Amino acid sequence: MTDTHTTSHITTAGANWQAWQESWDRQQEWYMPDREERFRIMLDMVEALVGTAPRVLDLACGTGSITARLLARFPEATSTGVDLDPALLAIAEGTFAGDERVRFVTADLKDPDWRTKLPYDSYDAVLTATALHWLHREPLATLYGQLAELVRDGGVFMNADHMIDESTPRINAAEQAHRRARREQAKRDGALDWADWWQLAAKDPVLAEPTARRFEIYGEHADGDTPSAAWHARVLREKGFDEVRPVWCSPTDALVLALK
Repeated sequence: MTDTHTTSHITTAGANWQAWQESWDRQQEWYMPDREERFRIMLDMVEALVGTAPRVLDLACGTGSITARLLARFPEATSTGVDLDPALLAIAEGTFAGDERVRFVTADLKDPDWRTKLPYDSYDAVLTATALHWLHREPLATLYGQLAELVRDGGVFMNADHMIDESTPRINAAEQAHRRARREQAKRDGALDWADWWQLAAKDPVLAEPTARRFEIYGEHADGDTPSAAWHARVLREKGFDEVRPVWCSPTDALVLALK
């Protein structure tokens, strides 16, 4: 399916949740063409460390991208998705409506009491992707301490996100220029970027109202941090995880795994 076709399909279909999921995936892949690879490695590590029927917390779940891939691969898994974004949660709830393996919770991860809204006190795995860079270092470190208490002994936390190594400025600049040129070509070929996608959501009769609320909450984009994988590993150890290291990386991103 091309991005142009996706756009047309969504505009005419309204609340076609699968179409919105696919469009979200395409928009995210415009930024991260290796997005599926990080999900594959994440689920490989879930299987290796906690098995094929885990209780999972999909942290800052968005439309439920991780949950969808988790259940497709491990049908006996269960997932709790937590997010604050009303528009993305509407898509997630519409997509998984009637699936007893999935629950969604509306909560602000910066709220000290957000964990009280969860249906379980502990999880085999807490998974998140391309979401926690919305937080600055201090609230992120606080969150890591909270997650260390949520993950059971022997369980895992994994974060796949933008993690910039500031010790290699020339490499970073060259990669950024190459990535920008690739994105611009994809945009000329009809790809949706972040702003385009949200403009579509704002025009949809079902998503217009939650999209408006979403921008009241977040504004155009949060101004968080993208510290290095080494920073994430150090803080996760300080907060109570036993073994921590990257298990996948790209020129700009990494998947850091923390074992309780």
